[in-house]
Amino acid sequence: AVLQITVEQSEATAHVTGNVRIGKLSMVDLAGSERASKTDNTGARLKEGANINRSLLALGNCITALADKNRKGHVPFRDSKMTRLLKDSLGGNCRTVMIANISPSHRQFEETINTLKYANRAKNLKTQVARNVLSVSAHIAEYQRVIMELRNEVADLKSALKTVHEGGGALDLSASQSHKQRSLDHVDNLEKQHMQQIKESIILALNERRRLLKLLTDCSKGVHEARKAAGGADSKGGGAADSSSKPDGGGGADGS
Repeated sequence: AVLQITVEQSEATAHVTGNVRIGKLSMVDLAGSERASKTDNTGARLKEGANINRSLLALGNCITALADKNRKGHVPFRDSKMTRLLKDSLGGNCRTVMIANISPSHRQFEETINTLKYANRAKNLKTQVARNVLSVSAHIAEYQRVIMELRNEVADLKSALKTVHEGGGALDLSASQSHKQRSLDHVDNLEKQHMQQIKESIILALNERRRLLKLLTDCSKGVHEARKAAGGADSKGGGAADSSSKPDGGGGADGS
């Protein structure tokens, strides 16, 4: 049994590019290899057991190849559907946990030994974990459509040339050339629109920066003038207090 969940998280930014984060969770029940002589299965169950054993053998070959430090050849992931599904989990960018189930019974001695050998090889696998982030253009779908049209056009031209060579006739390329020219003009227009959007975004950002700088300058001037006015008011208040205290002192001296 195989359960795989893929999650994509996208963050669009300013009409130009977007970052897409991709994560995948795989949960796999590998079952166990079974000897036909012990199971006494027949028919469909026997065929199913043989398929399971082949898949486990292919998985074991992949684990052996990945665990070999001196490995130079390719890893046989294509030998079974299960190994193709588990390609990222075994040798890709992921964190992998493998649980081996064994039996304490002496009757299952051979199966226990084989399982432990299997687990011993699997523990030698090393994976490298990194964040899966792709940078995707906002106009990539449009570009892909144009590229597909151009590829179809090239295929049509090749077919027409082949027909001309076989029939020995002349080929009128005016319609094809005009269609190709229209396609190229369309691509140029898309690029111009893309650059215009980038230019407008930059201009808007610069204008906003100028506005904020002007606002900050005005605020600084206002604060400076307010502090200056407050300092002048304090000095005038102190002078008035001094002049009012002098007549009182003089009157006291005359009275004495």
